[in-house]
Amino acid sequence: MSKDNKKFVSIDLGTAYTLVYIHGQGIVYNEASIIAYKVKENKIIAVGNDAYKMIGKGNKSIKIVKPMAEGVICDIKTTVSQLRFIFKKLRMEDQLKGCTMLLACPSVITELEKQALIKIANSFGAINVFIEEEVKMAALGGGVNIFAPTGKLIVDSGGGTTDVAVIASGDIVLSKSIKIAGNYLNEEIKKFVRSQYGLEVGTKTAELIKINIGSLAKYSDERRMKVYGRDVVSGLPREVELSPEEVREVLKVPVSRIIDLIVQVLEDTPPELAGDIFLNGIVLCGGGALIRGFDKYVADILQLPAKVGEQPLLAVINGTKKFETNIWDMLYERKHATPII
Repeated sequence: MSKDNKKFVSIDLGTAYTLVYIHGQGIVYNEASIIAYKVKENKIIAVGNDAYKMIGKGNKSIKIVKPMAEGVICDIKTTVSQLRFIFKKLRMEDQLKGCTMLLACPSVITELEKQALIKIANSFGAINVFIEEEVKMAALGGGVNIFAPTGKLIVDSGGGTTDVAVIASGDIVLSKSIKIAGNYLNEEIKKFVRSQYGLEVGTKTAELIKINIGSLAKYSDERRMKVYGRDVVSGLPREVELSPEEVREVLKVPVSRIIDLIVQVLEDTPPELAGDIFLNGIVLCGGGALIRGFDKYVADILQLPAKVGEQPLLAVINGTKKFETNIWDMLYERKHATPII
């Protein structure tokens, strides 16, 4: 098979977003990991961004489901339904038949779930299926040379989990994960607005607050933000104004636990690799890396250089694109391996 007509498909099964890459076409799908279906008919009516728009605005006949939560696959059947809907929408049947597929999954995925995903990929037509941890792909997509014999520290903060890993010579040396990431931060903002202002806001509003005025360090042009929700006492619609300083204090508490996780990983890192990390610093990937001042906050507390990786939101799927060459090399070596006598 020539390099030009190789069938390679990679999927980032993220808690917040699902992304699909096809060799020769690029990223063909990048939408929210959400499904909306009618309860009585048990029929999917929307997937991705269309389903995301229904959050908090549905009715009793419609149920919103997230296949992934806190970095864990909640329901394999729902995941299959989501992927089948996506593939049908993209008309990918021909690309999937006989393809090689790479699935980027959370580090907390179990061996049983890995085998289930491989069977699912095979059922869609994939011949060769590879499973790689998201944090490894995020490092590669974030601009880190993971194949060099030097230690790199990666912090991949997505929607459900934050993974911290030391990578050297092409693989993960050690990693730890915590269920504190984008979705958790949204919930903390919701709790603050309710307790401080007596206002109930939805998840989407909390996310907008985080994106628009969320930060971990002061920044120029700070402005207050009007927030709309339901008064917890009267039940009537009401508005309040939040300041960046208030949100900053809310975010610092959960982020401090991410810092603690980084420290735990550093404490377990072999001395030689620790020396490399002191020189190379920390690379931040995932949506969490986009919070204003996150890199400065980490650098100031740990006294280590910290930077945001290339295209942090696309780091994982970009990493799978770069890893494609290694996939073909592995398949070649597997085919031509000399058996041990």
